[in-house]
Amino acid sequence: MRAMIAAAMALTAVPAFAADAPMPTYPGVPADLAKAAIAFDRAQVKADAAALKDLLADDYLLINSQDQRETKAQFIADYTATGFTMNPFAIDDQVIKVWAGGAILGGAVTATGMSDGKPYSIRLRFTDVWAKRDGKWRVIFTHANRAVAKP
Repeated sequence: MRAMIAAAMALTAVPAFAADAPMPTYPGVPADLAKAAIAFDRAQVKADAAALKDLLADDYLLINSQDQRETKAQFIADYTATGFTMNPFAIDDQVIKVWAGGAILGGAVTATGMSDGKPYSIRLRFTDVWAKRDGKWRVIFTHANRAVAKP
């Protein structure tokens, strides 16, 4: 994830959620997809490699804000790297598009945390493309780019 943050991450990683921490919601999304999306957000925030492995498709691809490609293995390594944390976050300007067997969930986020002992704060716009494969929702593609600071 450091590459994503340093190179401009995609969204959603770190320790347990505080009781009053923001948590993205997914209004109007089928219950099984909403559950998977929330699990993906939490897995990133908790640096949960096993959950990320389960929620990302084997052919997952991230294009980060520096136009670099990252595979599933690279994404998991970034989010679970020693010294990297991401604080709980909220999604604004949310985009939700759902169709049979697929969905786009996206929006903007101000990601904050620590990377290599230094605090970071980055404003990103992201798009996660989800596919339902073998009855299970998985993220197949993410695009992230730097966004204008929230007013």
